[in-house]
Amino acid sequence: MNTTPTFVGIDVAKDKLDVFIDSSGESFTVANSPDGIVSIRQRLAGLNVKLIVIEHSGRYERRCALDLMDSGLPVALINPRQSRDFARAIHWLAKNDRIDGRLLAEFGRRIEPRPSERIPENRAELDELVGRRRQLVQMRAGESARLQQAQFKSIRRSIEKVLRQLEQQIQDLERRISKLIENDQDWHSKGQLLQTVPGVGPVVASTLVAELPELGRINRQEIAALVGLAPFDRESGQWKGKRSCFGGRAEVRSTLYMAAITARRCNPIIQRLAQRLEAAGKAFKVVMVACMRKLLTILNTIAGTGQAWNPKLVTQS
Repeated sequence: MNTTPTFVGIDVAKDKLDVFIDSSGESFTVANSPDGIVSIRQRLAGLNVKLIVIEHSGRYERRCALDLMDSGLPVALINPRQSRDFARAIHWLAKNDRIDGRLLAEFGRRIEPRPSERIPENRAELDELVGRRRQLVQMRAGESARLQQAQFKSIRRSIEKVLRQLEQQIQDLERRISKLIENDQDWHSKGQLLQTVPGVGPVVASTLVAELPELGRINRQEIAALVGLAPFDRESGQWKGKRSCFGGRAEVRSTLYMAAITARRCNPIIQRLAQRLEAAGKAFKVVMVACMRKLLTILNTIAGTGQAWNPKLVTQS
């Protein structure tokens, strides 16, 4: 076996995978298919692979990453923004698929990101079901807006038919999501605990179970940063800009936003926080982000301790 530490970068597209192996300088392209992934494994056989770096790319990377992980190879799935920021930092301005593969290998060698954990099959299924439900809800919202603008009966009937079909599919997906969660004791217990918090219903709970598995396993600062609810400083010398939140998991933030809207009416802790900030003259957006972060902190505490909602216990969360 070759003992030279090897870092591999794989640029993923819908139909192809561009691979770069830094120890040999070899660059090649294979189809993004089971046979193409087998070819990659064969070329890596006998090499001392320290890390394979792959960007998240709209789920096209999932099959490749899972197959390589199943082969015992260390794979790090990274945010594309990380690799682009890295490229700018080292003045790597050229860009195409082959160059991107080489860039990812270089990123792995210099930064050494932590290898990703393999996503269990049932979690991957839950993630896709929740994602598909979100897509259908967005489609329903679009059709509902078009229904209000339609002037002719024939168009209204067409839109109403589509709305009925979308509603049926959403309900079917919700039943499948509920069944999948109920069949997993850990998910079921976690989902039930989260729903004890005023403002959190089955949809919010299932989304958090699916898309935020770290909930309850890390501290409140880390979970806020992971979701994208941690405001970052913008200061230089005497200049002080407004702190802002960015990055993180947009889908989780959207879910928390809707939950916080409800919690402002029925959750006493969130309600008091919102009233205090409004009395201080804070903008609506600032108030909502604060409510979302507080709600997330409460949920993180409940998931971590395994104790149901109790205002007295979470007041200091």
